[in-house]
Amino acid sequence: MDVATGSLSTLLPKLANLLQDEYNLQRSARKGIEFLHKELKFMHATLRKLGNEPREQLEEQQMIWARDVRELSYDMEDIVDTFMVDVEGPDPPSKRGVKKIFKKMMRQVNKGMARREVAQEINDIKEHAKELAERRERYKVDIAPTNKIHVDPRLSAMYADATKIIVGIEEAKEEVITMLTGGDGDQKKRIVSIAGFGGLGKTTLAKAVYDDIKKDFDCTAFVSVSRNVDTQKLLQDMLYQLDKKTFGDIHSKKLGEMLLIYEATEFLNNKRYLVVIDDIWNKEPWNNVIKLALIENNMRSRIITTTRNIDVAKHAGSCYRLKPLSDESGEKLFYGRIFGSEDKCPNRFSEVSKKILKKCGGIPLAIVTTSSMLANKLDNINEWNKVLDSIGSGLGGSSSSMDDMRKILLLSYYDLPSHLKPCLLYLSIFPEDYEIKKERLIWRWVAEGFVQQAVGVQSFLEIGESYFNELLNRSMIQPADMDDLEGTPNACRVHDTVLDLIISLSVEECFITTEFNDRKHSLENKQVRRLSLHNTTTWPTLKMRKLRSLTIFTPDNVVIDPTPSLSRNILLRVLDLQGCNLKNLASLGFLGSLSHLRYLGLSTSTDFDDDPDQLPAEIGKLRFLQTLDLFGVSYLEELPSSITCLGQLMCLRSRRSGIVLPDGLKNLTSLEVLDKLVVTSECIARQLGHLTQLRVLKVVVLPFQDGVVTKIDNVMLELESSLSKLTKIESLQIDGFSIDSSMEEPLRNLRRLGMRVDFLPTWITPALLPGLCYLDIFVRIARGEDIQVLSTLLCLHHLEFSTDEVSVQESCVVVGPDAFQCAVKCDFYSARGLVLPCMFPRGAMPRLQDFRFSLELKQFLSGGKFTADDLCLGHLPSLRSVTVGGLDLSLDARKKIMKERYRRKKNTYEDRDDDLSKKEDIDEEMVIRTLKKKVEHEAAIHPNGPLRIAYNFWD
Repeated sequence: MDVATGSLSTLLPKLANLLQDEYNLQRSARKGIEFLHKELKFMHATLRKLGNEPREQLEEQQMIWARDVRELSYDMEDIVDTFMVDVEGPDPPSKRGVKKIFKKMMRQVNKGMARREVAQEINDIKEHAKELAERRERYKVDIAPTNKIHVDPRLSAMYADATKIIVGIEEAKEEVITMLTGGDGDQKKRIVSIAGFGGLGKTTLAKAVYDDIKKDFDCTAFVSVSRNVDTQKLLQDMLYQLDKKTFGDIHSKKLGEMLLIYEATEFLNNKRYLVVIDDIWNKEPWNNVIKLALIENNMRSRIITTTRNIDVAKHAGSCYRLKPLSDESGEKLFYGRIFGSEDKCPNRFSEVSKKILKKCGGIPLAIVTTSSMLANKLDNINEWNKVLDSIGSGLGGSSSSMDDMRKILLLSYYDLPSHLKPCLLYLSIFPEDYEIKKERLIWRWVAEGFVQQAVGVQSFLEIGESYFNELLNRSMIQPADMDDLEGTPNACRVHDTVLDLIISLSVEECFITTEFNDRKHSLENKQVRRLSLHNTTTWPTLKMRKLRSLTIFTPDNVVIDPTPSLSRNILLRVLDLQGCNLKNLASLGFLGSLSHLRYLGLSTSTDFDDDPDQLPAEIGKLRFLQTLDLFGVSYLEELPSSITCLGQLMCLRSRRSGIVLPDGLKNLTSLEVLDKLVVTSECIARQLGHLTQLRVLKVVVLPFQDGVVTKIDNVMLELESSLSKLTKIESLQIDGFSIDSSMEEPLRNLRRLGMRVDFLPTWITPALLPGLCYLDIFVRIARGEDIQVLSTLLCLHHLEFSTDEVSVQESCVVVGPDAFQCAVKCDFYSARGLVLPCMFPRGAMPRLQDFRFSLELKQFLSGGKFTADDLCLGHLPSLRSVTVGGLDLSLDARKKIMKERYRRKKNTYEDRDDDLSKKEDIDEEMVIRTLKKKVEHEAAIHPNGPLRIAYNFWD
């Protein structure tokens, strides 16, 4: 489905399905559907061709005809879906005799009425289609198949470090750092504002500077303001980043701006801080809030701001005007994105490349988007010349007009395959600077019909992820929340300039309607199909009979009480309330009337001190529901029994504590994602084995049901048996109790595994888990051979290994030179110092970049089994960072304890004890100094040095 074709992509299969005998349609209705199927199929092909043409190149009558066909397709799909709902029936089957017979009779009556109604409506649509056919121009276009797309392997390298995102940033970075740190050594805070228009790389530069100097400050924060600023959330985000321990619950506290400013000033009073305020649009938030919170404390604190407005930059502090990239840097970025380097550019592309670069005018965003598009056209230089001609005047002239930037971005948009255009425009639903979670977005695409499942083994989630990855590869979206497993993002953001573009396109195409702030009157527009409400403080009253999608975002401190007003919008397919705090879920009984609903996302303001929330039983009437996202619901213990009637449910997500599902879990056979399920009994564990489509499963084992303790051994045996039947499972996490015995069948498709066990299971081997990439495992008692077994897992990228006890006498384990061949990140924690750096000979861990390990400082004392000479970081050629932890208090923490103890001592004997403790503290200080000196020496002489080093000593 794409914008140009409306809902034709989803409608055509539905029309074909209606022709099957099971629906027993009237003869006239069948003929009408056959005619519409043929006519709309041709319209679909024609509209796809029109959709690939720039709007400015289309004639007015073509645009009018395309709009009318889109509206026709939407209306037709509404008719078909309504018929399907009437035939299926919203009520779950009853097991009671008389009631069951009565409902069956009523369903037959309703089906007969539905058939007569759909026959008449199809006839009306048929006449409308004939009228459109008489006016249309006929085009011929090939339809290319859609293949699964993987993340561009160059993407993670581009976004791994700010300086790698945009080349040529080094000089600007050094200039900004000099402005921040150079000078006469004045103790006062210093402010530098980076100014430039959208797409120039202001945020990238600020992030590069921030990453380079943040180690020199007591606390740091990097927060965004954006155009529609929420100053309260801004302050909360800043406080949380400054100290996550102190302000861990700051977002749940109902504090006004003045109290938040007071919290900030009190906290920063005696600290040297570094704060980046990204994307300030005007002076008011700076004057009224930000400036007040970032106090002058004579501690040489530093502040960086970014803005598009030069006046705002000069008002806030010293202004650094960011310039476009030099020709040399622009070429590095352009050629690096397409060929890997300038040296690899074929001669035939050299001339046209230089002309394209000139039109990009040194604007990083223009260069990245254009080069990403051209990377897919390496087999045809004519396509490059078309791109050159299409850019027009570009950005190489005397003015840096945003119209030229729009032309470049429009070119990238028109180059998108037809199935990606609605997926991109759909992002205009979300607010500026919003972090859009990948799975949330994909399941919404599925509910809207944008993701088309072809014949084959790929699931909706896999196909949707391919769409997401292709938008990333084309630089139309920016990655966020990077996954340590493969360097792929769990979320995305939309650049401001791209967001402006897709908002304008959505308005032109009547694709999405966005309303800002509250409206005191009801929203009424019969033609609005997708609505996004921003900064809403009250529940809306909607009079939009064709509304398909509703998304609501409220300020963080606003709690709204939903009312039944949405029950009139019976065509709603997507209802996303994750951006707002609902007062409670019990008032959502009206959801039962939204029979078309495919996606439901909820969020509440309930605290754990309150009574748990409850979903209304009416939710079981949503027979077409595909996604139930409850991750934003704070406190929900169990779901109503009616939930087991949702036979089409594919994704069910909840909070970390998990939810209890009622008996009947086996009916949810369409589930692909179940996150998290609480297993309380043998029955639930057994029924889990019926969910053979599961790809992601997170389980919490709590063997308590109705206050009675369940036999855990029986529960675990049933769980093991069920897991062996889930042959499609790719990601598995088990919390609560361990699975230590052998599985009946190995989980051969498993890529991610997280669990707690007493001993390392025998089924964790390369032969039984050939594709395992991520392993987070706690082994209560570790054996000497455990690390050797894990080191042979062929695809393991990320390992977190923890243990409490060690069953061997040795302090370390040695592995072979071929160990951990694919590992990029390893984190070893052992209470007994089981795992130490000396275990790795040359050849082991050739790709390891992030290495974390723990040890006992006592091992460094005289006679210990581990000495400073055992560190061999040089054996790890790809290493970038090292974190060393231990089981002893840090020197500063121990000194505080000693000072307090000394203050309380009163007699001579205790004073002597205290002196003895001070002597031990001095010995430990020497040990820590010795360890740090050795680690820092190894890091300095490492081929990739100096390595990043961190220490984490605890009690």
